[in-house]
Amino acid sequence: MAKLQTLGIVSIVVAVLCVPAYADKAKDAYNKGVKAQRQQNFDAAYGFYKEAQTLSPSNPRYVAAYLHMRFNVAQEHIHSGQILRSTGSLTEALGQFQRAVEIDTSNFLAQQELRRTADMIRRQELQKSAPKIEPLQKPGEELAGSLDLRPLSKAPITLRMTANADVAYKTICKLAGLNVLIDPDYRPQKMTVELNDVTLAEALDMVRLQSKTFWRPVSANTIFVAADSPGKRKELEQNVMRTFYLRNLSTPAELTEAANLVRQMLDVSRVQLLQEQDALIVRATPDQMVLAERLLAEVDQPKSEVVIDITVMEVSRDRIRNIGANLPTSFSMGYLPGTAAAAANNGAGGGYTVSIGSFAVSVPGGSFTALASDSNTKVLQSPEIRTLNDEKATLRIGDRVPIATGSFAAGTVGAGSISPLVSTQFQYLDVGVNIDITPHIHEHEVTLKMALEISTVTGEVNLGGITQPQIGQRRIEHEARLADGEVNLLGGILEDTETQSLSGYPWINKIPLLKNLFGQDNKEHTENEIVFAITPHIIRSVVVSEESARAISIGTGSSIELRRKEQPAATAQATAQAPAPAGQGSPRQAVPAQPSQQTKPVAP
Repeated sequence: MAKLQTLGIVSIVVAVLCVPAYADKAKDAYNKGVKAQRQQNFDAAYGFYKEAQTLSPSNPRYVAAYLHMRFNVAQEHIHSGQILRSTGSLTEALGQFQRAVEIDTSNFLAQQELRRTADMIRRQELQKSAPKIEPLQKPGEELAGSLDLRPLSKAPITLRMTANADVAYKTICKLAGLNVLIDPDYRPQKMTVELNDVTLAEALDMVRLQSKTFWRPVSANTIFVAADSPGKRKELEQNVMRTFYLRNLSTPAELTEAANLVRQMLDVSRVQLLQEQDALIVRATPDQMVLAERLLAEVDQPKSEVVIDITVMEVSRDRIRNIGANLPTSFSMGYLPGTAAAAANNGAGGGYTVSIGSFAVSVPGGSFTALASDSNTKVLQSPEIRTLNDEKATLRIGDRVPIATGSFAAGTVGAGSISPLVSTQFQYLDVGVNIDITPHIHEHEVTLKMALEISTVTGEVNLGGITQPQIGQRRIEHEARLADGEVNLLGGILEDTETQSLSGYPWINKIPLLKNLFGQDNKEHTENEIVFAITPHIIRSVVVSEESARAISIGTGSSIELRRKEQPAATAQATAQAPAPAGQGSPRQAVPAQPSQQTKPVAP
């Protein structure tokens, strides 16, 4: 038992002795971080601050320094990576972005730039290995894939014929190994078709355009042809339905805006809003659904976000000089009895009394002053504001001062009186540092609409029997467009006051040699300047991909039809060699080999 007690005491002593050691290590790491920060070595400063915060996680000073430096160092690596990427050094830029993510895993911009750079490297490698491979299809196009025809041959054909439109359709589909169904309401017109070196898919599109018809697949090897009119399209075109969950919208107005975008741009009339789930239910054609997915993907992005560092500096200087003699400029004379005049010679009062008969003259005492003072004041505030794009951020540091408003006249009721405060209303004004900033984020720049104000209570005034505070105000409102990390200094809010007074005997106090002996010179010079330093840091911005910036063909003004990308040559060749359906010849054998030959119409 004694041994256990001894071990327990030793453990407690060791623990107590280790606490100062850890504290000293944390303080030493923090001091090293401060030194590294002054030397502009931010990576080293971040490491030291992180070590200090790890050793003493409850110390707010260490935690604040670590979090502040973590953000700044991550931004530095992001900025370096952006510069490297702009010069074409994608691998080095990727390393910078990876370092930024390692430092601050919550930095969305670092993750965004990392993914973007990785995609650029991946596309670059694909282009080197297979430069003829086309970009991948949009995921939404898979929705319409089940309604498409089977792949057609890419071998060129030449077709010249004069016949009705239904005959032209059946001739081309016979070559492609497809079945054709004609709408009973359609009355085909005679037309002349002259096509040279076109694929089967192109031939179908050209006949559709020339005959003012449209067709839609009803199976993998069958199409249905009808006249191109709004009524027939509404009757025959296939519809699909899908629910889109929009995760980055924050208000019902934004959800309504997304629904209106789909309705107006794609001419989709059936869109239902689910505001509680931030979702849209859309019913449309497959082509309209593909475009709706693309539009909503552009709308449903996280809002851009910016951190604004604001440094408020107030520099005040007050210089006072007071030199000279303060001599008496007046005297008093009065009648005194003989005994009183004698007694007055011994009285107190700081002056000298002369008795002349029964009259006494009293002269006040004088003084000489030589005083000079020079004082400097510096008030520093450094808040940090984080806000969304186009959202107003407000910062108030100071007091709320009551101001009387309305009627506050005194009145009487019966024999009594009413206090003027009974019918007085009060409103409160924010006095101190008042900052309102609304940012608009571009790709790498920020437009800031700013209202910056510093106000103080400079005195009091009496209005109608009520004392009101008198508020001094210095305010600036302006807009500026700054790059990410650029510092904007707003100065010039300067107050310069100089006061000079001269007192003493007339005429004598203006003589250079005698003015300080027979007068007093007072001079006071006050300077007060306000400086704002504004630095924006973009931490999230809208992603504009190459696919988003690319224009696509969506049909005509009256109907939306997407044109799919053609398959690679290897897939087309495999499709051309595939066996034809039962009862039909091979599409490969049915295609003319030479453009000079003329394909004869096949009777339906």
